[in-house]
Amino acid sequence: MATATSTRPPIKAISRHTSPLALWHLLSLDAPTVAVLWTWFIASANHVHLPLYSALAMAITVWMLYAADRLMDARLMDARLMDARLLDASPTHHEDLEARHYFHHRHRTSFLFGILAASVALAVLLPSLEAEAIHLYLILGGMVAGYFILIHATRSAHRLPKEIAVGLCFAAATFIPTVARRPELRLPLLPSALFFAALCSFNCLFIYAWEHEGHSTHRLTHAITRHAIANLPLLTIFLTLASAALAIFDRHAARSIPSAIALSAALLLLLHTRRHAIARTTLRAAADLALITPLLLLPFLYQ
Repeated sequence: MATATSTRPPIKAISRHTSPLALWHLLSLDAPTVAVLWTWFIASANHVHLPLYSALAMAITVWMLYAADRLMDARLMDARLMDARLLDASPTHHEDLEARHYFHHRHRTSFLFGILAASVALAVLLPSLEAEAIHLYLILGGMVAGYFILIHATRSAHRLPKEIAVGLCFAAATFIPTVARRPELRLPLLPSALFFAALCSFNCLFIYAWEHEGHSTHRLTHAITRHAIANLPLLTIFLTLASAALAIFDRHAARSIPSAIALSAALLLLLHTRRHAIARTTLRAAADLALITPLLLLPFLYQ
């Protein structure tokens, strides 16, 4: 870490962000909440009972990954600012860091201790998980590990379609507990899984677009990401309609899953139209809040 104050990323004032929604986001609790909710929702919609320890393991794992990712993002930018070639650069080199990164940077000791404690708790829970679920998670974990290495340990990290990869891995993680217990559901749930992966990717893409609107670094992103962002509203409308159609016409899978996907996609699009009227950190948190639509479908879950 840099020792000179002038070479560190300027720690943005975050004392104002004390609302429950902002803290939910700044403490990296948003992604675990969404992951656990959708994991339980997918299982319940298919009449699969998930024990409490399975949901707890999911929450711990996702929190660790997201907290570590944000810590490494802040540290990577801190290291880049130590490079003599960037010392005279303009402040736009800070634009990739948001309030969540500065919050983790400021409280990095507490987050590192939390990650260590979470690792111990996860090690205790792992033997209780089903063997097939562990097998699938090991495959997914290898992909996630590769993503972390490419994103945080290579010079070309900014050229990778990070948002697409996150969406695919996040969606896969939420479906694994159900298909591990009911392998015959893998094919019927595939369309919903793909739509949910698209929803998670769109969530990341909207956030990226909002945080980089008007910034020159947008040109450095992967070509897939650039094209997706350029057509994001249209793609979101298509996802909303396709998910609604799946909920209406698919007779082989739980209709509540694509229904929730359609609702979340519509909410993301609504946030996009109102993005200039919402505070930056609140908007970022609201993007994840838009994914908790399964709560709205609880009365219809077993119909």
